[in-house]
Amino acid sequence: MSRQPHSDDELRRNLARQKRAATGLLAGMGALTVATYLAPAYGLLDDTLWLDTLRAGAKAGVVGGLADWFAVTALFRHPLGLPIPHTAIIPAQKERLGRALGRFVSTQVFTEEEVARVLSRIDLPAFVANVLSDPATANTLTKSLSGTVPQMMNRLEDGRAGTAFSRSLPLLLGGSNLAPVIARSLRALVDGNQHQEVLTFLLRQMKTGMQAKEPALRAMIEARVREQGGRLVGWAIGGSIANKVLTAASEELDRINPEDSSLREGFTEWVRSEITRIEQDTGRAEELSQILKGVFAHESMLTWGADIWTRMKRMIEEDLGKEDGWTATLVREALLRMANQAREDAGTQARIEEAARKTITRSLPYLREHLSNFIAEVVGNWDADAVSEKLELRVGRDLQYVRVNGTIVGFGVGAVLSLVLELLFGAPG
Repeated sequence: MSRQPHSDDELRRNLARQKRAATGLLAGMGALTVATYLAPAYGLLDDTLWLDTLRAGAKAGVVGGLADWFAVTALFRHPLGLPIPHTAIIPAQKERLGRALGRFVSTQVFTEEEVARVLSRIDLPAFVANVLSDPATANTLTKSLSGTVPQMMNRLEDGRAGTAFSRSLPLLLGGSNLAPVIARSLRALVDGNQHQEVLTFLLRQMKTGMQAKEPALRAMIEARVREQGGRLVGWAIGGSIANKVLTAASEELDRINPEDSSLREGFTEWVRSEITRIEQDTGRAEELSQILKGVFAHESMLTWGADIWTRMKRMIEEDLGKEDGWTATLVREALLRMANQAREDAGTQARIEEAARKTITRSLPYLREHLSNFIAEVVGNWDADAVSEKLELRVGRDLQYVRVNGTIVGFGVGAVLSLVLELLFGAPG
């Protein structure tokens, strides 16, 4: 289990304990210095070489301890509250410290070499694949789409949107580039023999229409016979001719239902010839475009387009509310395909890594500049006393060891130096 960072209260207690230890050692050196002077004065000890050495060491320990206390304290505040020059360094120089820290981080940490080294240790394709295959990701994207699309569609006024959709139909469907599209669509129908289904539907509709309109058709045929042959002929044979015409038409429609009928073969040849004509005859293509423009520019088609928009909007809104709708299914399937490619396709993996490297590399100058400014601004806006306290809590404990070491080293150096001088010159250090 990883250790949690120490709280400020705990750090403050540790710092106080180390300060007492360093100050106690300094006080001990002061007491030892006084004792080495008082002992001979009161006849407790003789003033010997070893006592002089101990006295010199104690004095040097006091000096070393005081010097290091002053140096450590001067980093964070004025020693004893006195405005001594070049003390309280960190509070006075926090803006400069922030700029220096910002420059260091931006130029020494966020380098191309460091970024490339970090990226080389990360399996980005696997990370991307795991994110994309996570059901939570699909749910988040689907919910996001479900939330934004209705809002976007609600911003579109229905009347204007429907009119715009209707008016776009002639432009979308009546352009000169539509002829090749129609030709390819018709050729696909013929190759799949689906054009015969269209013919069957038309024939069925024709037969149904004839049966529904038989009285009117019979009356029309009888009227034409009377016009051409007179009232007597019309009265005599008009009904018979009408019966024969309608019966022959019905029989002919029934006769062309089988798949091997000559009419169906002729229909296939006619469709193929029209496809060739559309592909090769620019005049025919232009004629088709003009016909479509006229059809889709008609007022009834504008109404139809508005109705399409209304139905499309309703269908989209209803589907977005379904967890298993085609939109949600499309999003999930697309994410899974991308995840599988990131795992298995070497080309996709290389593109992910290259895209990440290029994106980060191109962003580095911008990141360096703004990161440096950000750090400098943050540190510069800190309260001076707060900065000092924060830093002292984190590094002050180690700095107290500097005080301890200064006191001990001062004692050792002072004692050795006094002993050497005494031995060499016979004089006190």
